[in-house]
Amino acid sequence: MRSFIAASAIALAFACSPVAGAQAQDAFYKGRTLTVHIGFGNTGSYDFYGRLLSRHIGRELPGAPTVIVQNMPGAGSTKLANWMYSVAPKDGTAIGIASQTVALDEVLGAQGVSYKAARFNWIGRVTSSGEVMIVSAASGVTSFEDVRRREVVVGTTGAGSPSQGYPVLMNAAAGAKFKIIPGYPSSGDVLLALEKGEVDAASGLLSHLTAAHKSWLDDRKVRIILSETVERSPLVPDAPAVGELGDTPEDRAMLRLYATTASIGRAFLAPPDMPADRVATLRAAFDAMVKSSEFKADVEKVHADLIPLSGIDLQKIVAATAETPPAVVARMKRVMQTAEK
Repeated sequence: MRSFIAASAIALAFACSPVAGAQAQDAFYKGRTLTVHIGFGNTGSYDFYGRLLSRHIGRELPGAPTVIVQNMPGAGSTKLANWMYSVAPKDGTAIGIASQTVALDEVLGAQGVSYKAARFNWIGRVTSSGEVMIVSAASGVTSFEDVRRREVVVGTTGAGSPSQGYPVLMNAAAGAKFKIIPGYPSSGDVLLALEKGEVDAASGLLSHLTAAHKSWLDDRKVRIILSETVERSPLVPDAPAVGELGDTPEDRAMLRLYATTASIGRAFLAPPDMPADRVATLRAAFDAMVKSSEFKADVEKVHADLIPLSGIDLQKIVAATAETPPAVVARMKRVMQTAEK
């Protein structure tokens, strides 16, 4: 009997050990496919970071699963977020990248939202968002003050995306006169529209602009007029930050709240109600990936940003959004709802 009890204890200890857990995950992922779902079209920064992750995370997962990419654009990535929440498999074979405003959109009760952002299992952030707004030289706009004086046409990827959220809020709280043209599949398509002269202004990651469109900046074909951040960026010191604008203290609080979505940035999420050990495995693989020399080399090759954050810390940021003062939420709701009518 004593031998049976001892053997049982050893078996139980092994079953609960990290080695056993790793073997279980290896058995799960081996021969399977992990799909990285991207909530935008196949150009732009979300697509870039989604595909960047897809090239590396399989190497860090036990069992080395095949990794594929699937774009699912629609409503500024709300379509993807809803699908990830309700439809996507909850076994660890599906992760996604959605708009950095995904948590705020839920708090605001944005149209079409049917998810709870804090219930997603957040896997990790590759980088915070260093987005800026640019205007074409042909528009004649040279500063944000010009946008207060005359109409400026800006292209966006639709309601729910920062590319539309910022112009809407600037119009309501900072005296801007943006004419918003929504519906472009991705930020890359908006930049193409800017190049063609269809729109005067567009938003994008500063790192993406300096990597993919450096000649625009060098040849002064475009000018940066706004940093879509809480504080003024030392990289573009002449451009005001969203967080320093606002016609009243309440408006400034609202703009700063929206600008904090940059802290979510380019982050990956998984469906709710997943096995805890599967979530831990994905998070560990993500953390190992962003520290790997292969991943860093891939990032540096295209001069992209790499400001990673763990899934656990990211989960806290998303949860904190729910604690936003009701008055600030109510003000932002009124602004966003009015803009959608």
